[in-house]
Amino acid sequence: MVCRCEEVTKSEIEEAIRNGAASIDDVKKATHSAMGYCQGKTCRRLIAQLLAQYYKRPVSDFLPGSIRMPVGPVTIEELAKLTEDR
Repeated sequence: MVCRCEEVTKSEIEEAIRNGAASIDDVKKATHSAMGYCQGKTCRRLIAQLLAQYYKRPVSDFLPGSIRMPVGPVTIEELAKLTEDR
């Protein structure tokens, strides 16, 4: 398991790379890895290592990839308050 948040395996990522994924963003689009709760904090480097191994280039060529800040959970009460305030 490379991406625990989205439950994406190494073989799924390798398949995406064999099918033409050439960047972390390409792998994300093909597999949804690095799109879970941690936003790739855990798996981004592993994906970059798989890309580097396949393309025979340094890992640094593939990092950092696009990074988005993680979003926290929102309660229904908080959402309801937003509509009340308007």
